[in-house]
Amino acid sequence: MVIENILLWIAILMFLSVVSSKLSDKFAIPVLLLFLTIGMLAGSEGIGKLYFDNAQLAKSIGIVALIFIIFSGGLDTNWKDTKSVVWPGVILSTAGVLLTAIITGFFAVYILKFSFLEGMLLGSIVSSTDAAAVFSILRSKRISLKSPLKPLLEFESGSNDPMAVFLTVSFISILTLKNTSIAALIPRFFLDMGMGALIGYLMARFIVLFINRLKLYYEGLYPVIMISLVLLTYVIAVFLKGNGILAVYLTGLMLGQAEFPNKRMIVRFHDGLAWLMQIAMFVTLGLLVFPSHIVPLIGAGLLLTLILMVVARPVSVFLCLLPFKISTRKKAMIAWVGLRGSVPIILATFPFMAGISQADTIFNIVFFIVIASVLIQGTSIPIISKMLKLDAPWVNRASYPIEFEKTEGMDAELTDIIVPYNSGSAGKMIRDLNVPDKCLIMLISRNDKFIIPSGPTIIEGGDVLLVLANTEDLLAFQQALA
Repeated sequence: MVIENILLWIAILMFLSVVSSKLSDKFAIPVLLLFLTIGMLAGSEGIGKLYFDNAQLAKSIGIVALIFIIFSGGLDTNWKDTKSVVWPGVILSTAGVLLTAIITGFFAVYILKFSFLEGMLLGSIVSSTDAAAVFSILRSKRISLKSPLKPLLEFESGSNDPMAVFLTVSFISILTLKNTSIAALIPRFFLDMGMGALIGYLMARFIVLFINRLKLYYEGLYPVIMISLVLLTYVIAVFLKGNGILAVYLTGLMLGQAEFPNKRMIVRFHDGLAWLMQIAMFVTLGLLVFPSHIVPLIGAGLLLTLILMVVARPVSVFLCLLPFKISTRKKAMIAWVGLRGSVPIILATFPFMAGISQADTIFNIVFFIVIASVLIQGTSIPIISKMLKLDAPWVNRASYPIEFEKTEGMDAELTDIIVPYNSGSAGKMIRDLNVPDKCLIMLISRNDKFIIPSGPTIIEGGDVLLVLANTEDLLAFQQALA
Protein backbone atom coordinates (compact mmCIF):
# COMPACT_ATOMS: atom_id res chain seq x y z
CA MET A 1 0.00 0.00 0.00
CA VAL A 2 1.54 3.28 -1.08
CA ILE A 3 1.85 6.16 1.35
CA GLU A 4 -0.94 8.14 -0.33
CA ASN A 5 -3.41 5.31 0.26
CA ILE A 6 -2.37 5.04 3.90
CA LEU A 7 -2.78 8.79 4.40
CA LEU A 8 -6.17 8.67 2.67
CA TRP A 9 -7.47 6.01 5.05
CA ILE A 10 -6.05 7.83 8.07
CA ALA A 11 -7.75 11.06 6.97
CA ILE A 12 -11.09 9.31 6.32
CA LEU A 13 -11.09 7.44 9.63
CA MET A 14 -10.13 10.53 11.63
CA PHE A 15 -12.75 12.64 9.84
CA LEU A 16 -15.52 10.09 10.43
CA SER A 17 -14.52 9.68 14.09
CA VAL A 18 -14.63 13.40 14.82
CA VAL A 19 -17.90 13.94 12.94
CA SER A 20 -19.48 10.93 14.66
CA SER A 21 -18.86 12.56 18.06
CA LYS A 22 -21.86 14.79 17.25
CA LEU A 23 -24.02 11.67 17.43
CA SER A 24 -22.72 11.07 20.93
CA ASP A 25 -24.04 14.43 22.12
CA LYS A 26 -27.32 14.18 20.24
CA PHE A 27 -28.35 10.57 20.93
CA ALA A 28 -26.37 9.85 24.17
CA ILE A 29 -24.26 7.20 22.44
CA PRO A 30 -20.85 6.81 24.14
CA VAL A 31 -18.14 8.10 21.83
CA LEU A 32 -16.03 5.03 22.63
CA LEU A 33 -18.65 2.85 20.95
CA LEU A 34 -18.74 5.07 17.87
CA PHE A 35 -14.96 5.00 17.41
CA LEU A 36 -14.88 1.21 17.80
CA THR A 37 -17.73 0.82 15.33
CA ILE A 38 -15.90 2.91 12.73
CA GLY A 39 -12.84 0.70 13.16
CA MET A 40 -14.92 -2.47 12.80
CA LEU A 41 -16.70 -1.14 9.70
CA ALA A 42 -13.34 -0.31 8.13
CA GLY A 43 -11.96 -3.75 9.01
CA SER A 44 -11.65 -6.90 6.94
CA GLU A 45 -15.19 -8.03 7.79
CA GLY A 46 -16.66 -4.56 7.29
CA ILE A 47 -17.26 -2.37 4.29
CA GLY A 48 -13.67 -1.04 4.27
CA LYS A 49 -12.09 -4.51 3.87
CA LEU A 50 -8.88 -3.37 5.61
CA TYR A 51 -7.15 -6.50 6.89
CA PHE A 52 -5.34 -5.89 10.16
CA ASP A 53 -4.22 -8.57 12.63
CA ASN A 54 -1.00 -7.10 14.06
CA ALA A 55 -1.60 -7.40 17.81
CA GLN A 56 1.93 -6.14 18.58
CA LEU A 57 1.32 -2.89 16.67
CA ALA A 58 -2.13 -2.52 18.25
CA LYS A 59 -0.61 -2.98 21.71
CA SER A 60 2.10 -0.39 21.01
CA ILE A 61 -0.43 2.14 19.72
CA GLY A 62 -2.61 1.44 22.76
CA ILE A 63 0.20 2.00 25.26
CA VAL A 64 1.29 5.29 23.67
CA ALA A 65 -2.33 6.44 23.51
CA LEU A 66 -2.93 5.44 27.11
CA ILE A 67 0.09 7.45 28.30
CA PHE A 68 -1.30 10.71 26.91
CA ILE A 69 -4.93 9.97 27.78
CA ILE A 70 -4.00 9.27 31.42
CA PHE A 71 -1.72 12.32 31.59
CA SER A 72 -4.46 14.58 30.21
CA GLY A 73 -6.91 13.11 32.73
CA GLY A 74 -4.59 13.97 35.60
CA LEU A 75 -3.94 17.42 34.17
CA ASP A 76 -7.68 18.19 33.99
CA THR A 77 -8.49 16.91 37.50
CA ASN A 78 -9.83 19.60 39.80
CA TRP A 79 -7.89 18.96 43.00
CA LYS A 80 -10.08 21.32 45.05
CA ASP A 81 -13.06 19.05 44.43
CA THR A 82 -11.09 15.81 44.52
CA LYS A 83 -9.07 16.14 47.73
CA SER A 84 -12.13 15.46 49.90
CA VAL A 85 -12.63 12.04 48.25
CA VAL A 86 -9.00 10.95 47.87
CA TRP A 87 -9.10 8.08 50.37
CA PRO A 88 -12.29 6.40 49.14
CA GLY A 89 -10.98 6.92 45.60
CA VAL A 90 -7.62 5.31 46.41
CA ILE A 91 -9.27 2.31 48.05
CA LEU A 92 -11.66 1.84 45.13
CA SER A 93 -8.81 2.10 42.62
CA THR A 94 -6.68 -0.52 44.42
CA ALA A 95 -8.66 -2.89 46.66
CA GLY A 96 -11.79 -2.34 44.58
CA VAL A 97 -10.00 -3.29 41.37
CA LEU A 98 -8.50 -6.36 43.05
CA LEU A 99 -11.87 -7.56 44.38
CA THR A 100 -13.52 -7.00 40.99
CA ALA A 101 -10.75 -9.00 39.29
CA ILE A 102 -10.99 -11.89 41.75
CA ILE A 103 -14.80 -12.20 41.65
CA THR A 104 -14.98 -11.92 37.86
CA GLY A 105 -12.05 -14.31 37.50
CA PHE A 106 -13.73 -17.03 39.59
CA PHE A 107 -16.87 -16.90 37.44
CA ALA A 108 -14.77 -16.90 34.25
CA VAL A 109 -13.16 -20.17 35.32
CA TYR A 110 -16.54 -21.95 35.37
CA ILE A 111 -18.24 -20.17 32.48
CA LEU A 112 -15.36 -20.37 29.99
CA LYS A 113 -13.70 -23.51 31.40
CA PHE A 114 -10.49 -21.53 31.96
CA SER A 115 -7.75 -22.50 34.36
CA PHE A 116 -7.65 -20.55 37.63
CA LEU A 117 -4.81 -18.29 36.44
CA GLU A 118 -6.45 -17.68 33.06
CA GLY A 119 -9.65 -16.70 34.85
CA MET A 120 -7.74 -14.30 37.10
CA LEU A 121 -6.05 -12.83 34.02
CA LEU A 122 -9.41 -12.16 32.37
CA GLY A 123 -10.76 -10.66 35.60
CA SER A 124 -7.72 -8.40 35.87
CA ILE A 125 -8.10 -7.17 32.30
CA VAL A 126 -11.72 -6.02 32.82
CA SER A 127 -11.23 -4.69 36.36
CA SER A 128 -10.75 -0.96 35.61
CA THR A 129 -13.48 1.57 34.85
CA ASP A 130 -13.89 4.50 32.49
CA ALA A 131 -15.83 7.51 33.79
CA ALA A 132 -15.32 9.50 30.58
CA ALA A 133 -18.14 7.53 28.93
CA VAL A 134 -20.36 8.20 31.94
CA PHE A 135 -19.97 11.96 31.88
CA SER A 136 -20.31 12.20 28.11
CA ILE A 137 -23.71 10.50 28.44
CA LEU A 138 -24.77 12.76 31.33
CA ARG A 139 -23.63 15.82 29.37
CA SER A 140 -25.71 14.82 26.37
CA LYS A 141 -28.74 14.57 28.68
CA ARG A 142 -27.78 17.85 30.37
CA ILE A 143 -27.70 16.34 33.86
CA SER A 144 -24.95 15.83 36.41
CA LEU A 145 -24.50 13.86 39.63
CA LYS A 146 -24.75 15.13 43.18
CA SER A 147 -21.63 15.62 45.29
CA PRO A 148 -19.33 13.80 45.91
CA LEU A 149 -20.14 11.37 43.09
CA LYS A 150 -18.64 13.29 40.19
CA PRO A 151 -15.14 13.97 41.67
CA LEU A 152 -15.03 10.50 43.24
CA LEU A 153 -15.86 8.73 39.98
CA GLU A 154 -13.43 10.90 38.00
CA PHE A 155 -10.60 10.27 40.46
CA GLU A 156 -11.30 6.53 40.68
CA SER A 157 -11.42 6.06 36.91
CA GLY A 158 -8.24 8.06 36.43
CA SER A 159 -6.29 6.25 39.13
CA ASN A 160 -7.48 2.64 38.82
CA ASP A 161 -5.78 1.87 35.51
CA PRO A 162 -2.32 1.34 37.09
CA MET A 163 -3.72 -1.42 39.32
CA ALA A 164 -5.37 -3.15 36.36
CA VAL A 165 -2.12 -2.96 34.39
CA PHE A 166 -0.17 -4.36 37.35
CA LEU A 167 -2.55 -7.31 37.82
CA THR A 168 -2.63 -8.12 34.11
CA VAL A 169 1.15 -8.08 33.70
CA SER A 170 1.59 -10.06 36.93
CA PHE A 171 -0.77 -12.90 35.98
CA ILE A 172 0.77 -13.07 32.50
CA SER A 173 4.20 -13.49 34.10
CA ILE A 174 2.87 -16.24 36.41
CA LEU A 175 1.36 -18.04 33.41
CA THR A 176 4.47 -17.79 31.26
CA LEU A 177 7.38 -17.91 33.70
CA LYS A 178 8.32 -20.87 35.86
CA ASN A 179 8.83 -20.53 39.62
CA THR A 180 6.62 -17.42 39.81
CA SER A 181 3.87 -17.55 42.43
CA ILE A 182 0.95 -15.35 43.48
CA ALA A 183 2.76 -14.65 46.76
CA ALA A 184 5.53 -12.98 44.75
CA LEU A 185 3.01 -10.34 43.66
CA ILE A 186 2.96 -8.69 47.10
CA PRO A 187 6.53 -7.28 47.12
CA ARG A 188 6.22 -6.61 43.39
CA PHE A 189 3.08 -4.56 44.05
CA PHE A 190 4.81 -2.27 46.53
CA LEU A 191 7.80 -1.84 44.22
CA ASP A 192 5.57 -1.21 41.21
CA MET A 193 3.30 1.33 42.88
CA GLY A 194 5.91 2.87 45.15
CA MET A 195 8.44 3.48 42.38
CA GLY A 196 5.72 4.72 40.02
CA ALA A 197 4.46 7.21 42.61
CA LEU A 198 8.01 8.36 43.44
CA ILE A 199 8.96 8.93 39.80
CA GLY A 200 5.67 10.71 39.15
CA TYR A 201 6.24 13.06 42.09
CA LEU A 202 9.89 13.77 41.26
CA MET A 203 9.21 14.32 37.56
CA ALA A 204 6.35 16.70 38.32
CA ARG A 205 8.62 18.79 40.56
CA PHE A 206 11.38 18.70 37.94
CA ILE A 207 9.04 19.66 35.08
CA VAL A 208 7.70 22.71 36.95
CA LEU A 209 11.22 23.94 37.76
CA PHE A 210 12.47 23.18 34.26
CA ILE A 211 9.59 24.85 32.39
CA ASN A 212 9.73 27.92 34.63
CA ARG A 213 13.42 28.40 33.82
CA LEU A 214 13.40 27.31 30.20
CA LYS A 215 11.85 30.52 28.78
CA LEU A 216 11.52 29.33 25.17
CA TYR A 217 11.33 32.04 22.52
CA TYR A 218 8.73 30.12 20.46
CA GLU A 219 5.53 29.38 22.41
CA GLY A 220 4.66 26.51 20.08
CA LEU A 221 7.61 24.54 21.44
CA TYR A 222 6.16 24.28 24.96
CA PRO A 223 3.70 21.47 24.06
CA VAL A 224 6.53 19.70 22.21
CA ILE A 225 8.85 19.73 25.21
CA MET A 226 5.94 18.56 27.40
CA ILE A 227 5.36 15.55 25.13
CA SER A 228 9.00 14.54 25.55
CA LEU A 229 8.82 14.96 29.35
CA VAL A 230 5.63 12.88 29.61
CA LEU A 231 7.21 10.05 27.60
CA LEU A 232 10.37 10.36 29.67
CA THR A 233 8.34 10.03 32.86
CA TYR A 234 6.78 6.78 31.68
CA VAL A 235 10.05 5.29 30.42
CA ILE A 236 12.05 6.14 33.56
CA ALA A 237 9.38 4.58 35.77
CA VAL A 238 9.29 1.38 33.68
CA PHE A 239 13.09 1.10 33.55
CA LEU A 240 13.17 1.37 37.37
CA LYS A 241 10.53 -1.40 37.70
CA GLY A 242 7.81 1.08 38.57
CA ASN A 243 4.31 1.58 37.21
CA GLY A 244 4.68 3.96 34.28
CA ILE A 245 0.93 4.65 34.02
CA LEU A 246 0.76 5.67 37.69
CA ALA A 247 3.82 7.90 37.25
CA VAL A 248 2.26 9.66 34.26
CA TYR A 249 -1.10 10.14 36.02
CA LEU A 250 0.49 11.52 39.19
CA THR A 251 2.69 13.86 37.13
CA GLY A 252 -0.38 15.18 35.32
CA LEU A 253 -2.28 15.56 38.59
CA MET A 254 0.51 17.60 40.18
CA LEU A 255 1.08 19.74 37.09
CA GLY A 256 -2.63 20.53 37.04
CA GLN A 257 -2.23 22.27 40.40
CA ALA A 258 1.11 23.98 39.61
CA GLU A 259 1.81 27.28 37.87
CA PHE A 260 4.13 27.48 34.87
CA PRO A 261 4.37 29.46 31.60
CA ASN A 262 1.79 28.76 28.88
CA LYS A 263 -0.07 26.31 31.12
CA ARG A 264 -3.46 27.05 29.60
CA MET A 265 -2.14 26.41 26.08
CA ILE A 266 -0.42 23.19 27.18
CA VAL A 267 -3.61 21.92 28.86
CA ARG A 268 -5.67 22.63 25.74
CA PHE A 269 -3.05 20.98 23.53
CA HIS A 270 -3.02 17.81 25.63
CA ASP A 271 -6.81 17.71 25.65
CA GLY A 272 -6.75 17.67 21.85
CA LEU A 273 -3.89 15.16 21.83
CA ALA A 274 -5.84 12.89 24.18
CA TRP A 275 -8.78 12.92 21.77
CA LEU A 276 -6.47 12.11 18.85
CA MET A 277 -5.02 9.23 20.88
CA GLN A 278 -8.50 7.92 21.68
CA ILE A 279 -9.46 7.96 18.01
CA ALA A 280 -6.23 6.21 16.98
CA MET A 281 -6.56 3.64 19.74
CA PHE A 282 -10.24 2.78 19.33
CA VAL A 283 -10.14 2.65 15.53
CA THR A 284 -7.05 0.42 15.66
CA LEU A 285 -8.68 -1.92 18.17
CA GLY A 286 -11.84 -1.92 16.06
CA LEU A 287 -9.76 -2.97 13.05
CA LEU A 288 -8.10 -5.71 15.08
CA VAL A 289 -11.32 -7.47 16.07
CA PHE A 290 -13.08 -9.97 13.81
CA PRO A 291 -16.82 -9.79 14.59
CA SER A 292 -17.35 -13.38 13.38
CA HIS A 293 -15.04 -14.58 16.19
CA ILE A 294 -17.22 -12.83 18.80
CA VAL A 295 -20.55 -14.38 17.76
CA PRO A 296 -19.89 -17.85 19.33
CA LEU A 297 -18.95 -16.13 22.62
CA ILE A 298 -22.02 -13.88 22.94
CA GLY A 299 -23.75 -16.11 25.53
CA ALA A 300 -20.70 -16.40 27.79
CA GLY A 301 -19.82 -12.75 27.25
CA LEU A 302 -23.29 -11.53 28.21
CA LEU A 303 -23.28 -13.71 31.35
CA LEU A 304 -19.88 -12.37 32.41
CA THR A 305 -21.02 -8.81 31.71
CA LEU A 306 -24.03 -9.24 33.99
CA ILE A 307 -21.87 -10.78 36.71
CA LEU A 308 -19.46 -7.88 36.45
CA MET A 309 -22.30 -5.35 36.65
CA VAL A 310 -24.52 -6.86 39.35
CA VAL A 311 -22.08 -8.92 41.43
CA ALA A 312 -18.37 -8.07 41.11
CA ARG A 313 -18.59 -4.27 40.88
CA PRO A 314 -21.32 -3.78 43.55
CA VAL A 315 -19.65 -6.15 46.04
CA SER A 316 -16.27 -4.42 45.64
CA VAL A 317 -17.80 -0.93 45.93
CA PHE A 318 -19.89 -1.65 49.03
CA LEU A 319 -17.03 -3.43 50.81
CA CYS A 320 -14.46 -0.73 49.97
CA LEU A 321 -16.74 2.13 51.03
CA LEU A 322 -17.81 0.60 54.36
CA PRO A 323 -15.47 2.88 56.39
CA PHE A 324 -16.85 6.06 54.77
CA LYS A 325 -20.06 7.98 55.41
CA ILE A 326 -21.54 7.58 51.96
CA SER A 327 -25.24 6.79 51.64
CA THR A 328 -26.46 3.47 50.25
CA ARG A 329 -28.04 5.24 47.26
CA LYS A 330 -24.72 6.87 46.36
CA LYS A 331 -22.86 3.57 46.74
CA ALA A 332 -25.39 1.96 44.43
CA MET A 333 -24.85 4.72 41.88
CA ILE A 334 -21.06 4.35 42.09
CA ALA A 335 -21.46 0.60 41.58
CA TRP A 336 -23.70 1.02 38.53
CA VAL A 337 -21.52 3.55 36.70
CA GLY A 338 -18.51 1.23 36.62
CA LEU A 339 -18.38 1.14 32.83
CA ARG A 340 -15.56 -0.72 31.12
CA GLY A 341 -13.66 1.40 28.61
CA SER A 342 -10.48 1.64 26.59
CA VAL A 343 -8.01 0.13 29.05
CA PRO A 344 -9.52 -3.40 29.12
CA ILE A 345 -9.35 -3.67 25.33
CA ILE A 346 -5.73 -2.49 25.31
CA LEU A 347 -4.82 -4.95 28.08
CA ALA A 348 -6.59 -7.70 26.13
CA THR A 349 -3.83 -7.44 23.49
CA PHE A 350 -1.13 -8.31 26.08
CA PRO A 351 -1.85 -12.09 26.15
CA PHE A 352 -1.20 -12.29 22.39
CA MET A 353 2.36 -11.08 22.87
CA ALA A 354 2.94 -13.47 25.78
CA GLY A 355 1.76 -16.51 23.83
CA ILE A 356 -1.15 -17.29 26.19
CA SER A 357 -3.16 -20.19 24.76
CA GLN A 358 -6.52 -18.52 25.42
CA ALA A 359 -5.41 -15.12 24.08
CA ASP A 360 -7.91 -15.02 21.21
CA THR A 361 -10.84 -15.97 23.45
CA ILE A 362 -9.80 -13.44 26.08
CA PHE A 363 -9.57 -10.61 23.54
CA ASN A 364 -12.96 -11.34 21.99
CA ILE A 365 -14.70 -11.78 25.36
CA VAL A 366 -13.21 -8.53 26.66
CA PHE A 367 -14.24 -6.70 23.50
CA PHE A 368 -17.81 -7.94 23.92
CA ILE A 369 -17.89 -7.07 27.65
CA VAL A 370 -16.81 -3.50 26.95
CA ILE A 371 -19.44 -2.99 24.26
CA ALA A 372 -22.19 -4.64 26.35
CA SER A 373 -21.23 -2.65 29.44
CA VAL A 374 -21.35 0.63 27.54
CA LEU A 375 -24.69 -0.23 25.91
CA ILE A 376 -26.45 -1.58 29.02
CA GLN A 377 -25.02 0.58 31.79
CA GLY A 378 -24.23 3.62 29.71
CA THR A 379 -27.69 4.13 28.26
CA SER A 380 -29.39 3.51 31.64
CA ILE A 381 -27.30 5.91 33.74
CA PRO A 382 -29.63 8.94 33.32
CA ILE A 383 -32.62 6.77 34.32
CA ILE A 384 -30.85 5.21 37.32
CA SER A 385 -29.59 8.60 38.57
CA LYS A 386 -33.17 9.94 38.53
CA MET A 387 -34.56 6.82 40.20
CA LEU A 388 -32.01 7.17 43.01
CA LYS A 389 -32.63 10.95 43.13
CA LEU A 390 -28.95 11.66 42.61
CA ASP A 391 -29.22 13.70 39.43
CA ALA A 392 -28.40 17.40 39.46
CA PRO A 393 -28.86 20.14 36.85
CA TRP A 394 -26.12 20.25 34.24
CA VAL A 395 -24.19 23.50 34.24
CA ASN A 396 -22.60 24.26 30.90
CA ARG A 397 -19.34 26.01 31.73
CA ALA A 398 -18.82 28.31 28.81
CA SER A 399 -15.59 28.81 26.92
CA TYR A 400 -14.91 32.44 27.72
CA PRO A 401 -13.50 34.90 25.14
CA ILE A 402 -10.94 36.04 27.73
CA GLU A 403 -7.50 34.50 28.22
CA PHE A 404 -5.72 34.77 31.56
CA GLU A 405 -2.37 33.24 32.35
CA LYS A 406 -1.37 33.33 36.00
CA THR A 407 2.28 34.28 36.34
CA GLU A 408 4.73 34.01 39.20
CA GLY A 409 4.10 36.61 41.89
CA MET A 410 0.47 37.26 40.92
CA ASP A 411 -1.95 36.51 43.74
CA ALA A 412 -5.12 36.22 41.65
CA GLU A 413 -6.94 33.66 39.52
CA LEU A 414 -9.67 33.82 36.90
CA THR A 415 -12.40 31.48 38.11
CA ASP A 416 -15.99 30.81 37.15
CA ILE A 417 -18.59 30.74 39.94
CA ILE A 418 -22.08 29.31 39.54
CA VAL A 419 -24.89 31.26 41.19
CA PRO A 420 -27.18 28.70 42.89
CA TYR A 421 -30.81 28.78 41.77
CA ASN A 422 -31.90 29.24 45.39
CA SER A 423 -29.25 31.89 46.11
CA GLY A 424 -30.34 34.94 48.09
CA SER A 425 -28.32 37.01 45.63
CA ALA A 426 -30.54 36.02 42.69
CA GLY A 427 -32.60 39.00 41.55
CA LYS A 428 -30.23 41.56 43.05
CA MET A 429 -28.08 44.12 41.25
CA ILE A 430 -24.31 43.67 41.39
CA ARG A 431 -23.86 46.96 43.28
CA ASP A 432 -26.12 45.59 46.04
CA LEU A 433 -24.02 42.45 46.49
CA ASN A 434 -21.32 42.08 49.11
CA VAL A 435 -18.47 41.92 46.55
CA PRO A 436 -14.97 42.18 48.11
CA ASP A 437 -12.95 45.20 46.99
CA LYS A 438 -10.31 43.08 45.23
CA CYS A 439 -12.85 40.82 43.51
CA LEU A 440 -13.71 41.72 39.92
CA ILE A 441 -16.62 40.21 37.94
CA MET A 442 -15.30 40.14 34.38
CA LEU A 443 -18.16 38.46 32.47
CA ILE A 444 -21.49 36.73 33.04
CA SER A 445 -22.52 33.66 31.05
CA ARG A 446 -26.29 33.29 30.78
CA ASN A 447 -28.24 31.12 28.31
CA ASP A 448 -25.14 30.62 26.13
CA LYS A 449 -24.63 34.39 25.86
CA PHE A 450 -22.09 36.69 27.50
CA ILE A 451 -23.03 39.81 29.45
CA ILE A 452 -20.56 42.57 30.31
CA PRO A 453 -21.45 43.38 33.93
CA SER A 454 -21.95 46.78 35.52
CA GLY A 455 -23.40 48.00 38.80
CA PRO A 456 -27.08 47.82 37.75
CA THR A 457 -26.73 44.33 36.19
CA ILE A 458 -29.14 41.89 37.87
CA ILE A 459 -27.78 38.48 38.89
CA GLU A 460 -29.95 35.46 38.13
CA GLY A 461 -29.88 31.91 39.47
CA GLY A 462 -27.84 29.65 37.17
CA ASP A 463 -25.57 32.49 36.02
CA VAL A 464 -21.91 31.62 35.64
CA LEU A 465 -19.73 34.51 36.77
CA LEU A 466 -16.16 34.86 35.53
CA VAL A 467 -14.37 36.36 38.51
CA LEU A 468 -10.80 37.64 38.96
CA ALA A 469 -9.76 37.45 42.61
CA ASN A 470 -7.34 35.92 45.08
CA THR A 471 -8.32 32.81 47.04
CA GLU A 472 -9.44 34.62 50.18
CA ASP A 473 -11.70 37.11 48.38
CA LEU A 474 -13.02 34.38 46.09
CA LEU A 475 -14.14 32.26 49.05
CA ALA A 476 -15.77 35.29 50.67
CA PHE A 477 -17.67 36.06 47.45
CA GLN A 478 -18.78 32.42 47.05
CA GLN A 479 -20.15 32.47 50.60
CA ALA A 480 -22.03 35.68 49.84
CA LEU A 481 -23.66 34.02 46.83
CA ALA A 482 -24.63 30.82 48.67
